[in-house]
Amino acid sequence: MTPLDLNEWVAYLLVLMKGLLAFASTVFLISGLDDLFIDLWYVIRDLYRRFFIPSYNPLTTERLLAQPEQPLAIMLPAWDESAVIRPMLMNTLRTLNYQNYHIFVGVYPNDPATRREVERVMEQYANVHIAACGSDGPTNKADCLNWICQEIRRLEKKEGIKFVAFIMQDSEDVIHPLCYKLVNYMFPQFDMVQLPVLSLPRKPWQFTGGHYLDEFAQLHQKDLVARESISHSLPAAGVGCAFSHRALETVARYNNNEIFSVNSLTEDYDFGLRLRKYGLKQIFVKFFTTRTEMRRSFWTRRPKEVQVPELVCIREYFPDRFWASVRQKSRWVLGICLQGWQNLGWEGDLATKYMLYRDRKALLANLVNMLGYVIVLVVVPIWINSLINPEAYRYPPLVVPGSWVWYVLLANAVLFVIRIVVRAYFTGRLYGFGQAMLSFPRMIWGNFINFLATMRAIFQYLKYLRTGKTIAWDKTAHVYPEIDDISH
Repeated sequence: MTPLDLNEWVAYLLVLMKGLLAFASTVFLISGLDDLFIDLWYVIRDLYRRFFIPSYNPLTTERLLAQPEQPLAIMLPAWDESAVIRPMLMNTLRTLNYQNYHIFVGVYPNDPATRREVERVMEQYANVHIAACGSDGPTNKADCLNWICQEIRRLEKKEGIKFVAFIMQDSEDVIHPLCYKLVNYMFPQFDMVQLPVLSLPRKPWQFTGGHYLDEFAQLHQKDLVARESISHSLPAAGVGCAFSHRALETVARYNNNEIFSVNSLTEDYDFGLRLRKYGLKQIFVKFFTTRTEMRRSFWTRRPKEVQVPELVCIREYFPDRFWASVRQKSRWVLGICLQGWQNLGWEGDLATKYMLYRDRKALLANLVNMLGYVIVLVVVPIWINSLINPEAYRYPPLVVPGSWVWYVLLANAVLFVIRIVVRAYFTGRLYGFGQAMLSFPRMIWGNFINFLATMRAIFQYLKYLRTGKTIAWDKTAHVYPEIDDISH
């Protein structure tokens, strides 16, 4: 190939890159303005509530503790969880500041190891029960939850109990001691209560597990708050979400007597959105209590007791292996974006449709993010070569200053900086300055995970459309933290 031929091929490539850049920049601008709108809504809402809605009787820990305990049912689906189910149950049973509850663990006939671990706990605690699924696993989480609901109904009839709330948990959850006190306080005036869900801290070099810190810190401090305010509805997060009897009965009545939809891999998301459709009341609850810590004085270095604010929430370790994270997120993309689109459509008012758009834009945004990296990897070497090689062929600029793409790129640069600052701020609020500084490189790493997860979800969904075969429960291998990790 002659130099002229090579230059021609590079010129054609740059023309292609120019078109792709215009497309990607437009998508980035729309998505960035959308995120900015949520940021501004959150800030304006917070300022308005702070200055114009004085709280005459704020919720306190003392009021939570004084509220009479109502019976709660905890639903815990478990497929292949023998490694973590017993530590999770024992820690929950020993640390919860609540007495009037029962735990129902859904197990499968072909998973005797998990069943044995649950039975060991049942020997010590009478409020732990097994809900046996009717067929071998893995089916999917919704199917397991439906079998759990049947066992709860059986116990209610047998013991004459009327549970006021049904709470979804997972076998890797670390539940704050006051979580169920908070749920108890909110029922029966609400039909769904969602508590914050956060990642347990990760080491600085654990980028895969660490990027969940940033995503959930922002989602459960800002995005869900704004979402509830705008649309008056919430997608259930799968853990730390409690439903009333009325919620379960209403959804089942309109869903062929099926409480959780077995044709969705994100049955929690599906369930939460259906509640808004039926006019049931939902709330996202952020409540801070305080804990006492021993810290050394900066000046004297003497230890002293200090009161530290602590968010009442559910914490867990999300996957720290790259491909495990891709599998988990592909399940979320498949359930929320693709199956959610198929099962729920675009029903609802304008605010609801806007939130559905925000959920589903990941299908395009996750792919376009990678397209942006491809454009950079192609264009930058050509640009560097033209700078260091005086004899290099001079190609027309990819973006002409003053063109509409030029101004879109400038706007995207500003929006990108805002995105970095916002994410770092919410990460820093919960995990400190060091983790906040790591949130930007973890954002880049997370984009690669999200891209591969989206591609995998699309291929899985296309296979489902071609074969009609139900997509199995592709669950994540869970890790339960050591006691020292839980206490920090």
